[in-house]
Amino acid sequence: MPAQTSPETLAALRDRVRQLRRHVVRMIAEAGSGHPGGSLSAAEIVGALYFHVMRHDPQRPDWPDRDRFVLSKGHGVPIVYAALAEAGYFPVESLNTLRKLGSPLQGHPSRKDCPGIEASTGSLGQGLSIAAGMALAGKLDGKDYRVFVLLGDGEIQEGQVWEAAMFAGHHHLDNLVAILDYNRYQLDDAVDKIISLEPLAQKWRAFGWDVEEIDGHDLAQVVAALERARAGTGKPVMIIAHTVKGKGVSFMENNNDFHGRAPTPEETERALAELS
Repeated sequence: MPAQTSPETLAALRDRVRQLRRHVVRMIAEAGSGHPGGSLSAAEIVGALYFHVMRHDPQRPDWPDRDRFVLSKGHGVPIVYAALAEAGYFPVESLNTLRKLGSPLQGHPSRKDCPGIEASTGSLGQGLSIAAGMALAGKLDGKDYRVFVLLGDGEIQEGQVWEAAMFAGHHHLDNLVAILDYNRYQLDDAVDKIISLEPLAQKWRAFGWDVEEIDGHDLAQVVAALERARAGTGKPVMIIAHTVKGKGVSFMENNNDFHGRAPTPEETERALAELS
């Protein structure tokens, strides 16, 4: 089992995550459009992956033995851009070009334009299939890398997700780790009002997955779950991370108005003050 993460490491990660959230607010405000709610809810997950769990090298984005990360909920890419910039894949100053014409930082991730992006996503429901293919390729090539994929909760109403889940279970893809950002809101309303996902853990277990439920904002839980999954359990792993949409900014939390709306200048100033 992975060793327990030290308090000092967790404190450093919390500082990283706070900085990632500040980047998200600033870049979406500068762009005048974007998706703050689902970016902020995934901050601990993305921060833990890029700054503690995943094996990757910003100087060699195409390193064959790197761990892979697929953002299936592509609209949440600002949090990933923030992590990539802080990790050294491109200058932090580039974050201000989000969604601008000609920028590599488009509103949804583009593999051919942005270093560190593993898959072009945004059409919801496809990321788990992509990640499962990467994981199977790793098995066939005799590689020991892991593939991590972050899904949205509304997204897993898509049938393709369950085809990919069945595929991964059938092929015993124990190098595949899915994380669900279960913030309970999607574009139109609360997830439970659109199509309820429950009983969720039982469904994934029925498809042959090892399932763990965590508080997605408790970094100790997030790191421990990701490290256990990376070490391998003999099955593909689904981590159901219970999160809060807009986490970290009081007036955005559980406020679906910020699913896809940029903050005003006044809201931006208030949000950054809360994240200072």
